[in-house]
Amino acid sequence: MTLPQPPSGRFDGNQHLFAVRVYFEDTDLSGVVYHANYLRWFERARSDMLRLLGIDQRAAHEAGEGAYAVSALDLRYLRPAKLDDAVLIRSHVAELSPASCRIVQRAFRDETLLCEARVRVAFVAPNGRPRRQPREWVAAFQTIVSQVEGPDTP
Repeated sequence: MTLPQPPSGRFDGNQHLFAVRVYFEDTDLSGVVYHANYLRWFERARSDMLRLLGIDQRAAHEAGEGAYAVSALDLRYLRPAKLDDAVLIRSHVAELSPASCRIVQRAFRDETLLCEARVRVAFVAPNGRPRRQPREWVAAFQTIVSQVEGPDTP
């Protein structure tokens, strides 16, 4: 018997698409998605985007090279998601530097923008100090980095 694998999303051009469903556990007493759950969904989408790029965060951490840490986060909540909604997380790399990258993530229900995050992740050594990302990771990011970001950029 072949066991099902967790969803990992897929790339559409330079954008990573990751679908989630709103479950009862995601909501507060009013039936609206609790604000912190967007952070969880965005984290899962980023992790799977990296995995699909061939970036093995676990191996780097276990080898003592370092890990990504969120160094800045800006969230805007625009519309509520509710129980049983299908939500699509669209992620793209908007900026790349030797030690960090900025990822823009947006949660949609159909065409309605629910929440937007601008996340800076920095690669840090085991002692917590910033360091350069592995060269092959930068090369992987360069294949999908957005050249232009405007109000209509997904």
